[in-house]
Amino acid sequence: MPRLYPFAALAIATLFGSAGLAADARHPTVVELYQSQGCSSCPPAAANVNALASRPDILALSFGVTYWDYLGWKDVYATPQFTARQWDYARGLKRGNVATPQVVINGRSDVVGNDRRTLEAVISRSDRGNSGPELDIVGNKLTISGSGEGDVWLVRYDPRTLNVPVRRGENGGRTLPHRNVVKQLVKLGSWTGKPETYVIPGPTEAGLATAAFVQTRVGGPIVAAVRG
Repeated sequence: MPRLYPFAALAIATLFGSAGLAADARHPTVVELYQSQGCSSCPPAAANVNALASRPDILALSFGVTYWDYLGWKDVYATPQFTARQWDYARGLKRGNVATPQVVINGRSDVVGNDRRTLEAVISRSDRGNSGPELDIVGNKLTISGSGEGDVWLVRYDPRTLNVPVRRGENGGRTLPHRNVVKQLVKLGSWTGKPETYVIPGPTEAGLATAAFVQTRVGGPIVAAVRG
């Protein structure tokens, strides 16, 4: 299993066109980092995504994957669900395999993420446009209006910087900072384009931030997102 994608040195991204820029605090760009604490190539990409996490126009999410755990360190935030989500993107983006680090932007583009300027350029070119549905979170309810369809996802993440001392494996002896670590990812249902309200389940632990997004299909483009 390759650690980096073959196109990493050329910083090639798979891009899907969009019609105008829309990302702002009400319509953030979803930036998903797939990483493992057992992968020596991941810290530079994690640092770049961590640096973007405070931007109001970006919803940065860190997903830990499990397939490097055999190297001697089990990632403390990784779950099989997140590994499966990365495989969904591999199929959606026509990749033959999964690898870390990987940054997926709005479900439309991916890039290794180790080069900050390249990452920011791909983010700016992968905006969803301004024709997506509107999402609102009030209390324990998510409402959707507008046109479109897709799967509705709730995500809860830890907004703090979490420092993890890695004691074995490729990053043994290092302390790795994480931001916006995803702790809960729940499919609330499917949306068919009509105004809809979904009840949000309670958090699995205290102190988590809430967001939601609509994704057109498994491993497909994200057409709307909102923070709680």
